[in-house]
Amino acid sequence: MPRVWDVPVRDSTRVRDARVAAEQAAALAGLDERRTASAALVATELATNLLKHAEGGQVLIDVVAPPVLPAGRDALRVVQIAAVDHGPGIADVVAARRDGFSTAGSLGAGLGTCQRIADDFDLHSTPGRGTVALARIGAAVTARGSLSGPPCGVRAGGVNVPFDAADYSGDAWAWVRSEDRLTLMLADGLGHGPEAARASTAAVSALREAAALPPGEMLRRLDTALSGTRGAAVAVAQVDTRAERLRFAGIGNVGARLCRDGAWRHLTSRPGIIGVHRHATMREEETEWGPGRLLIMHSDGLPSRWTPPSDARLWETDPAVTAAVTMRDASSSARPVRDDTAVAVLTSGPVAA
Repeated sequence: MPRVWDVPVRDSTRVRDARVAAEQAAALAGLDERRTASAALVATELATNLLKHAEGGQVLIDVVAPPVLPAGRDALRVVQIAAVDHGPGIADVVAARRDGFSTAGSLGAGLGTCQRIADDFDLHSTPGRGTVALARIGAAVTARGSLSGPPCGVRAGGVNVPFDAADYSGDAWAWVRSEDRLTLMLADGLGHGPEAARASTAAVSALREAAALPPGEMLRRLDTALSGTRGAAVAVAQVDTRAERLRFAGIGNVGARLCRDGAWRHLTSRPGIIGVHRHATMREEETEWGPGRLLIMHSDGLPSRWTPPSDARLWETDPAVTAAVTMRDASSSARPVRDDTAVAVLTSGPVAA
């Protein structure tokens, strides 16, 4: 079961915790000493920025696939570090990404350093609502953006927050590619804790073996693979880039909303639990896929009546940033989260510059 790290940063002692978490994630991803040091530095800078500019926040660290999958070979596993806050926001995001920019009387090296040493870096901020900064560090020092690979018109990313800062999340998201088919999956293991994590991890493993199948057939394979676990709610969304079609199928309470031409609509999953309840049929929805499409899938850790993002900049940004913004803006201190929370995003927009 892969670890997920949720580090609340409320005082300077937690900056070290963020650095240690990044080092542990780098070991899990198989990074060498130099890239491990880069991941640790990025986590340190982002956590420090939370204290300087937002009076705290959280650092989420995970080992994920890159936002664009290469054709014909397995995708790299990279360390993803996201800093999320509800602070005052950044008025000039372009300036904030440059070395030397500061609003706190410091050297201003934080975000510029992260952008320079990370393979992928993106930043979204709204004055009065907060900021999400996200970086990925892979196994080799390469030119910025190389983790994104050659453009294929489809990108995916996500964030995963374990309940009560546990070591493991019962939720998991993953995505795979088989020639022209790219498939994003979100699995929510029943309950939370290690047993839920085992179920969602089994779903990820089975997905990789079924990458060439359509969504309904994938769910049948997953149904068998999760037998013997406590089961999971699972949804899969598959884009056929040649046919420019999106196919969706889900079992359980994984939510999915698709935006097309500025209008949002729900994609419907059937009741049940993969691995526990046998299903004679797996209904699929199919729709056109093209420029400007954005799909958000989420576990039930997100409130059922959350409001989709309206900021047009999120169609241009990294999909994991969009996922983090969605999670942040849907959360509320008046309604504490009682479960693991994962949000995954599939988009046809271009890679952020």
